[in-house]
Amino acid sequence: MFGYVLPLRGELKVRELEAYQGLYCGLCHTLGRRYGFFARWLLNYDFTFLAMVLAPASDRPELRRRRCVACPLRGKRVCTPRESLDLAADESLVLTYWKLRDAVEDSSFLRGLPARFFALFFRPAYRKAEGRCPGFARQTAACLGELRALESQGIASMDRAADTFARILRAAAPITGDPVRDRAAEQLLYHVGRWIYLLDAWDDLEEDRRLGGYNPYAARFPDGPEAHREEVRLTLRHSLNLAVSACNLTDFGPWNGLIWNILCLGLPMVEEAVFTGQWRQLKKKTGRNRHERSL
Repeated sequence: MFGYVLPLRGELKVRELEAYQGLYCGLCHTLGRRYGFFARWLLNYDFTFLAMVLAPASDRPELRRRRCVACPLRGKRVCTPRESLDLAADESLVLTYWKLRDAVEDSSFLRGLPARFFALFFRPAYRKAEGRCPGFARQTAACLGELRALESQGIASMDRAADTFARILRAAAPITGDPVRDRAAEQLLYHVGRWIYLLDAWDDLEEDRRLGGYNPYAARFPDGPEAHREEVRLTLRHSLNLAVSACNLTDFGPWNGLIWNILCLGLPMVEEAVFTGQWRQLKKKTGRNRHERSL
């Protein structure tokens, strides 16, 4: 998806870092088991965060060493299969497929060829995922269609555009029967989704200008979004504060520390990197560290 939802690893306890890496690798194995080897290409840190939020508070991480393509000799400590990983894998497949379809709609024929190819390639896997979480698939398709309509109108409201994407992530939280837990998870995912959309829009500002694409900041601030940088950052901080407030409402069990780290340290770190032009370097460093940990 985007890859913005990262922890600040230096502030994690050893057991938290092991659990996080194990959940990340567990999601990779789950994607492969449910949708085939190439579905592992869809893995990223955003969906690992989703798996944490979806996990019941009583769901203690259990790690076992398994063979891994990235580490075939030693293997890796991987979180054992569980329903939250299955659901995160299903929803990540659905969301990625519709993002590919959306990229096809928003691009010229030539620029849209890679997205068109991968959308066709993953279509059989998407059909499986759609059958496993039909409500989420319908909500994703409807919200992205609504977002395309808003973008075609050149809507100047940042909130209306961000709301459509945020409602997709809110729909990722299943109904468990615990109203406090359900409301907290929905609100947490909603506000993180809003933050992701608005941060990604700022990250894409120069590219959208160059290609003539829609950008909510350019539409909202025709005199130049850069002059309103602090207003934009205030909006992003407001979304994060509301996500933290939602997190306060319930207990996420063994994942509490990781979720707090991501919301209070990781996301502000990523936001700062985007606004200071260092995000590309941070992504490369994150990818390199991930590769080194697999050796």
